[in-house]
Amino acid sequence: MCDDRGVSSEPSTGLDKDMMPVPHAHPHVYEGRWPVRMADVDSGGRLRLDGAARHIQDVGQDHLRGVEAEESHPLWIVRRTMIDVIKPIDFKEALWLRRWCSATSNRWCQMRVRLDGREGGLVESEAFWIHVSSETQGPARIDDDFLATVASTTDVDRLRWKAYNKPGSRETATDIRDFPVRFTDMDLFDHMNNSVYWSIVEDHLSRNPELLSGPYRVSLEHDSAVSLGDKLDIITNVYEDGTEFGVPGRSVTTLTYVVGDEVKALASIFAR
Repeated sequence: MCDDRGVSSEPSTGLDKDMMPVPHAHPHVYEGRWPVRMADVDSGGRLRLDGAARHIQDVGQDHLRGVEAEESHPLWIVRRTMIDVIKPIDFKEALWLRRWCSATSNRWCQMRVRLDGREGGLVESEAFWIHVSSETQGPARIDDDFLATVASTTDVDRLRWKAYNKPGSRETATDIRDFPVRFTDMDLFDHMNNSVYWSIVEDHLSRNPELLSGPYRVSLEHDSAVSLGDKLDIITNVYEDGTEFGVPGRSVTTLTYVVGDEVKALASIFAR
């Protein structure tokens, strides 16, 4: 349901959820523009998902700086990112990025980023970000002034976490691969950076290019951090009918990121 601004007043949940549309002409929709760079594309010039994830992170940091919240709210951890590739964005396309809040709570918020390419490429994303205390490294309350600014684009103010993905098993796996964790994969928290998880999705897509034939969605959730020295395995499962994921009649591929028996992250891939 939407109000007269076109803003959702009720959060949709689930793997096949609808993302909130852009609240046009709203003063607190942050905008950024820059070109697609060579390091973010594949051999055909397509903007890869790990490249898109870096753009989503970068515009988020710029957004914080733009609303003068970089000093007061410097640390955030992403819990889930959904990316819809509607039409691939190509190398050298000028990007128009818009970022706004689609749901809030007092310690986390849900942020949308829409990436438009000048030649018609379109990628939509939604991420669940947790504000982190620099002292405790745990979830921290968002300042009222900053919360009021970002919350102005949504009426959803009781955002709660709900997992959309489900772990796959080794017994039913169609593929199990190890992923060597490198020093350069580590970030400010000394954990594997969010964009690296997306490079693993890209590695899967490179072996299954049929998944790129039309619009598709990837939902990637983080359960716990991957650290340097971890032996990370990627378990692939394919479900021909995605009913248990809320997408009946569609094939769903899952990637389960595990260290030993501990699930670190989960990704689901399916056609839109």
